[in-house]
Amino acid sequence: MFNLLPRDTLFFDLFEGLSRHCVNSAELLRKLARNFPVIDADILAIRSEEHAADELTHAALQRLDQTFITPFDREDIHTLTDGMDDIVDTIDALAKRFTLYHVKEMELAFIKQTETLVSATIALSEAVHRLRKTRKLSELADKLIEIHRLENVGDEQNHAAVSAMFQNNNKSAVEIFKWKELYDLVEESIDHCEDVSHTLERIVLKNG
Repeated sequence: MFNLLPRDTLFFDLFEGLSRHCVNSAELLRKLARNFPVIDADILAIRSEEHAADELTHAALQRLDQTFITPFDREDIHTLTDGMDDIVDTIDALAKRFTLYHVKEMELAFIKQTETLVSATIALSEAVHRLRKTRKLSELADKLIEIHRLENVGDEQNHAAVSAMFQNNNKSAVEIFKWKELYDLVEESIDHCEDVSHTLERIVLKNG
C-alpha cells in the first residue's frame, strides 16, 4: 500500500540536505576545538552552514505550504526540519562564544564532547537518509538507538567536565561561567539530535 502513495522527493532532498549541514557544522566545531586558538575560519564556516541550513528550512516550509499531498504529516515535517535547524543554530551560537567570551585555552574534555556530537550527527544523518526508502522502525532502529546512547555519553561527559571545573581551584568564577555555558551548549546540540531521532521514530510508527 505504501508504494502506491504519492511521494514528493524534494522533501527528502531537503531533509537530507539539512542533515548534511548538521554533520558539517559538528565536524567544523570539532575542527575548531582541535585547531584552537586558530579558529576564525572555522567560526565563519559554521556561520555559513547556519545560513545554508536556514535557507533549506525556509524552502522546506515553503514547499509544505504549497503542496497538497505530503510524504507524511505536515506537523511532523515541520518538527523534523525545525529540529535539524536547531542543531545547526546551537552549534553556531556555541562557536561565536569563543570570541565573545575571549576564551584563552581549550579543554580536552570539550574536544571529547565535540567528538560525541559528530558521531550523533552522523548517526542522525544516516537515519534521515533511510527515511526516503523505508517506514519500518526496524530499519532505522540501530541508528536511533545509537543516538540515544551517544546522548547518554554526552550527559556523562558534561557532568564530569563541570564537576572537574568546580574542583579546580585554579579556575576563576568567570572562567567557570564561560566553560559551563560552552559545555551546556554542546550538550544541548547532542540533545537536539535525540529530539530529532524521536521525531523520526514517530514518523515511521505513524506511516509504517
